[in-house]
Amino acid sequence: MLSKNQIKFIQSLQLKKHRNETGLFVAEGNKLVSDMLLAFDCHWLIATSDWFKINNHSKAELIIEASSDDLRKASSLTTPQDVIAIFKKPNDTLPTENIAEQLLIAADCIQDPGNLGTIIRLADWFGIEHIICSLDCADVYNSKTIQATMGALSRVKVHYTPLDEFLARHKQSPIYGTFLDGDDIYQNELTANGIIVMGNEGNGISHEIEKLVNKRIYIPNFPAGSITSESLNVAVATAIVCAEFRRRVR
Repeated sequence: MLSKNQIKFIQSLQLKKHRNETGLFVAEGNKLVSDMLLAFDCHWLIATSDWFKINNHSKAELIIEASSDDLRKASSLTTPQDVIAIFKKPNDTLPTENIAEQLLIAADCIQDPGNLGTIIRLADWFGIEHIICSLDCADVYNSKTIQATMGALSRVKVHYTPLDEFLARHKQSPIYGTFLDGDDIYQNELTANGIIVMGNEGNGISHEIEKLVNKRIYIPNFPAGSITSESLNVAVATAIVCAEFRRRVR
């Protein structure tokens, strides 16, 4: 059974301030929690008796059997599920080895947690192991971000750092960015390695980061020259770009 104080503590982790203070974050739902249990240290595991009957080998510092009503009170979801877990944040360090040989995504001020979570899920699908986020990106441990990853965060490492400094250190690598005046991605040569910069939902890639991009690309609309939407959602654009990289460079 969950106490009122335990419910209050779980709810407090919806705030970034409390996640930073405690070093903890929340994940909800069977598939998501099952994936995260393979990659993160579990602080609390709260679930119904039926969930524990099926997942009786799950480990955590504290295991709590709770009713569906208790889970509903603690949940941030519109439709609560049978399990809530509190995980410890990992102490991931910036990748330093073999960067020149990898394909990475750099997120420049992505503000929407759902977009960031979807980009993490896309990175997982396309075999991209690291995402480098600017310090003003949405918090990867926001519950909306976590839910949108659908468990991909257990396989993709997300790092926060001054993005301009990171790109400047790797200026010898191909650094791609999408711009309206870029070269058609379907006609342009792409490399198996490099850094793909995806910009802010409203403003695109910032001026400071744009100066560090050495390969400007463009996703053309169809038919060419027609009047269409002003831009693509950043997660959709990421999917198109990553798919084209992986289609042509295997």
